[in-house]
Amino acid sequence: MNGDPAVDADPPITDDQVHLEDIEIRLLLEAIYQLYGYDFRSYSQASIRRRVMHRLTLSGFATVLQMTDRVLRDRAFFVTLLNDLTINVTEMYRDPEFYKTFREEVVPVLKTFPFIKIWHAGCATGEEIYSMAILLEEEGLYDRAMLYATDIDKNVLAAARKGIYPIHAFKQYADNYRRAGGRRSLSDYATARYDSVIMEQRLKRNIVFADHDLATDQVFGEMHVILCRNVLIYFDRSLQQRVFRLFGDSLDLGGFLCLGTKESLRFSGDEEAFEVVNKPMRIFRKRQPRHNA
Repeated sequence: MNGDPAVDADPPITDDQVHLEDIEIRLLLEAIYQLYGYDFRSYSQASIRRRVMHRLTLSGFATVLQMTDRVLRDRAFFVTLLNDLTINVTEMYRDPEFYKTFREEVVPVLKTFPFIKIWHAGCATGEEIYSMAILLEEEGLYDRAMLYATDIDKNVLAAARKGIYPIHAFKQYADNYRRAGGRRSLSDYATARYDSVIMEQRLKRNIVFADHDLATDQVFGEMHVILCRNVLIYFDRSLQQRVFRLFGDSLDLGGFLCLGTKESLRFSGDEEAFEVVNKPMRIFRKRQPRHNA
C-alpha cells in the first residue's frame, strides 16, 4: 500500500462531473416518461439523485447514461428502478396521533353525511388505507363509505390489494393502533398465517384500488376526504402546486385535506381556500368552491 495520501485517495468528484450526472438524470427521467408514462421530472432533484445513484452503484454501471440504455431495453430492470424511485415507506396507523385526531375532529362531521368518499393518494402497499377502513368500521361509518386507494406504482397496488403483511411488523402496528384510539384488538381485523398476517376480506369490500399519477393525471372528483401524507415532500415546488390544485378541485365543499406532519399548504397558492382544523396534524377543510380564472 502506498503511503502517500494523494496517491491512495479516490479522485475528487468535480463540479463538471456532478453537472454531467444531473443532465444524464434528466435524460433518464425523460426517457422513463416517454417510454413508460411515469413522470418523475418534477420530483425533488436531491431525492431523485440519491435514488438513481444508489441503483447505479448496486447495478455496476459506470454512468447514468449506461443505465438509461438498460432501462429503455429491459422492462424488468425498469421495474427494479421504479421501486427505487417511488416512495413506499408506510405502516399501519403511521403517526398515531393523526388518526386519534381524525377520529375526534373529523369523524363527527363525517357522521352527518349520508355517504362518504375518501381518496388516499399515494397509498403505497396499503397499510394506511386499511387503518382508515378499520377506523370507519369502529365508528359505524364503513357501510356508507367508499375508499379510493391510488398510487403511481402498479406493483405496490397489487400488494395493497392482497393486504398481506409480515407478522414481525404487526406488533408495532398493534401499538400504533392502541395509541391511535383503537377500540378493539388489531388482531380482530387480520388472520395470522405462518410468518404473515392477512387483512380480513370484509375490510376490502368498499375499497377501490387504482393507479393514478399525481404529476399527470386529472381530478378525482367530489371527495369528502383526501389523504396524501408524506408524499408531497418528495415533489418540487411546481409539482406541489399542481397537486394542491388537483386536490382543491377534487374536494367537495367542506371536504377535508390531510397532509403529513412535515407538509404544509404554505406557498401552495390555495392556502386561502382552506381553514385549519388541526395545524399540528395538518388537517384542513375546504371553505369555498374553487373558481377558475
